[in-house]
Amino acid sequence: MARRDFLFELGCEELPSAAVLALSTALAETLTRLFAEAGIGHGAVQPFGTPRRLAVLVRGLRDTAADTVIARRGPPLSAAYDAGGAPTRAALAFADSCGVPLEALGRVSEAKGEFLHYAATRPGAQTVTLLETMVNSAIAGLPVAKRMRWGAGEVEFARPVHWVVMLYGKDVVPATVLGLPAGRTTYGHRFMAPQAISLAAPAGYAKRLEKRGRVIADFARRRTLVQDGVAALAEAEGGRAVMSDALLDEVTSLVEWPVPVAAGFEARFLELPDEVLISTLEGHQRYFAIRDGDGRLRNRFVTVANLVSRDPAQVAAGNERVVRPRLADAAFFWDQDRATPLAARAEALGRVTFQADLGSYLDKAERTAALARHLAPPFGVDPGEAERAALLAKCDLLTGLVGEFPDLQGTMGGYYARADGESAEVAAAIAGQYQPRFAGDALPARPLGQLLSVADKIDTLAGIFAIGQKPSGTRDPFALRRAALGVVRILIEARRPVDLRNVLELAVAQAVAARDRLAAEKPAGKPAGQPPASAATVTAEVYDYVFERLRAYYVEAGRGVTTEMFDAVLERRPASPLDFDARVLALAEFLTLDDAPALAAANKRIANILKKSDESGRAEHRVDAALLAEPAERTLHQALAAIRDSVRAALAEGDYTAAMRRLAGLRGAVDGFFDSVLVNAPEPALRANRLALLAELRSLFLATADLSRLPG
Repeated sequence: MARRDFLFELGCEELPSAAVLALSTALAETLTRLFAEAGIGHGAVQPFGTPRRLAVLVRGLRDTAADTVIARRGPPLSAAYDAGGAPTRAALAFADSCGVPLEALGRVSEAKGEFLHYAATRPGAQTVTLLETMVNSAIAGLPVAKRMRWGAGEVEFARPVHWVVMLYGKDVVPATVLGLPAGRTTYGHRFMAPQAISLAAPAGYAKRLEKRGRVIADFARRRTLVQDGVAALAEAEGGRAVMSDALLDEVTSLVEWPVPVAAGFEARFLELPDEVLISTLEGHQRYFAIRDGDGRLRNRFVTVANLVSRDPAQVAAGNERVVRPRLADAAFFWDQDRATPLAARAEALGRVTFQADLGSYLDKAERTAALARHLAPPFGVDPGEAERAALLAKCDLLTGLVGEFPDLQGTMGGYYARADGESAEVAAAIAGQYQPRFAGDALPARPLGQLLSVADKIDTLAGIFAIGQKPSGTRDPFALRRAALGVVRILIEARRPVDLRNVLELAVAQAVAARDRLAAEKPAGKPAGQPPASAATVTAEVYDYVFERLRAYYVEAGRGVTTEMFDAVLERRPASPLDFDARVLALAEFLTLDDAPALAAANKRIANILKKSDESGRAEHRVDAALLAEPAERTLHQALAAIRDSVRAALAEGDYTAAMRRLAGLRGAVDGFFDSVLVNAPEPALRANRLALLAELRSLFLATADLSRLPG
């Protein structure tokens, strides 16, 4: 079968910078999936994305789709023909639905009898006839946050579309996309090469666009040029550029022809905290800050222009004029904010709503302070300092700098706390209270910061669940998933033995009290549909929610934990994430032992036996050695007695690994028991005694995890 390259390009007004990479990637992935579903083979698929275009180049796209094999089973022969052998209406209707005469149908024998059968092969469609539908389907499915209309048309996209290119080999695909006919004409850089460019074939797309149109369409290549160019210019300025992946992606999405330009600002602004300078340069202007060899910020930066200027000095001067008032505002707020201590702002937090049904930020601070005092012992910090940090933590929300730069909340609070003479621990805790902010982010470095982060997140979780606004589907307006994962990461990675259920009970009690108090203060309105959940119900919901976040932490992160292993430990409802971690790691090590599969299978068998038995009072029934009639049951009883105390001692110390290793030694005794002992003996006393023996064995395994949840 013949193969030809395929090119699709959509030209439009400047796309949102945050969308370019995501849209270009999604377009290529969706078309690849559609080709696979249609059975159209192809070679490499390369996405392209710039501010003004999305494109996909598919190498060696086969010219026909795969043939479709059709197989349909009809009515049974007993219903297809009457007693005289004449076809019934059922047989004729089936043949008609298949588009063939009755004589063309075959027969197939199955376990349930013999049936009429239709089999045929439908030739695959010509690829060129499918491309229009596929491309339009891919465009419709793109993750566009907000679509818009333009002109008098009814079509919608992220931005107005001006041209469409669709080439299959050297031929234009006859298609209409977003109201525009496909052609072979693209356009270059808006300012440096705005003329139309005719494309002869897909293969030369990127090179021709770069040479004639001054556009580097390949996102990855353009990003590398930005990165290398900024780094080289920063080095020429005597330092190194501050480059995050997010900033590199955003700048790459803003330009089609990147040209780095160095510029500067007044040295007096270097008195501002580094975070303020970087937030101003990166967040507001998409500039790259520069650090010197000692790590200090310089009063120089690199901007990336979208064209080659005849006078780069004018480009630099223009950017300097733009950033100067931004920095001046930041310096003004910095000076003004320090004139009022954080503690003096605490009362004003009472006028700022955290959540209408939970009260103000002052209410939240007081709830968090109570949690902080409660958490002080397992974190090894002073309760007074924990309370102080919690009461001051949100005060920087009322400062001018945080109002101008919301991403600096917490960070600025740490600076202001130090300026106010607060202890270094309190200041560091305030600065790190939002960590970890995202997946992979660092944890707060100090114990008090870890405590404050946990207390704040738990208060938020308890409060939002208490008012019935827990996340559903993809909706998570309060970022509770991130908060829950932050809590478990801190408690596990910082090795903090916190009884989470106990802390949640306090947090939920406070949240429910706030909820009920505020509800009582509101004027009477229409009756509510459902009564608010009780504190016990909310506590259980938050516990389940927090521990479910661990599933991603262990199972999806490739830590060697399967879903079944996770569920086996979760079944035991551990008191703390750190205890969960010890259990699941012990289980993972246990399952590497040769005896583990047999013992897991035995646990499953024991669980089923105990579940089916109707013996009452088994929990109180102790094994009577005098009733152990069979040698194998005496052997198991003796083996259990030999390790019982050491297993329980290991469990008491939280050493689940040692406990599971000792239990693994029971493999031979357990196998011997099931090989030669009839558990459900006809004599009631023998049966009850054997069930009690199995219950004791199972309870020792259950102390770590429910092995019956494992496969096998």
